[in-house]
Amino acid sequence: MVQSVELLLDEAAESEIRRQWRLLAEAGIPSPSPDHRPHITMAVARQIWPRLDQALAAQEFRPFPIRLGGLLIFGARNPILVRLVVPTDALLALQRRVFSVVDKCPGIPANIRPDAWTPHVTLARRLKPHQLGEAVHAVAADRDFATTVVGIRRWDGDQRRDWPVARASGR
Repeated sequence: MVQSVELLLDEAAESEIRRQWRLLAEAGIPSPSPDHRPHITMAVARQIWPRLDQALAAQEFRPFPIRLGGLLIFGARNPILVRLVVPTDALLALQRRVFSVVDKCPGIPANIRPDAWTPHVTLARRLKPHQLGEAVHAVAADRDFATTVVGIRRWDGDQRRDWPVARASGR
């Protein structure tokens, strides 16, 4: 399994992404389970050492606006349907800072490194290629929308648990 550092979205964006997951499920497309929380993964490793949580929590964090954009498809054999997060200077700077904390951890994929990272929110995983058209059709009418990043959490895929490492400050 993997461990990750993830950005959390405001309630309105969470509701919207969950609505899109329901549309996909109604179309017979595998989407995240209802207990899954919409997020933007900033860093992934086979293991993120617990001692780094303090350094992650020390990162300056204030809520900031982002825009969820159009649909993208990652992969070919088992594609993933995602909604692009339009990159901003603030988003890219935060990802670089977070990555610099975890960059020595084992098992970091190349596509999570700064300048290779594509910020996104996952809509559907492990699609079969013949499902792509139906998946895109289910959510293609949805437009870009503005939202706010409200926190940072850690996710441990082995233990299937999460915990906050940064919450909104300065409100």
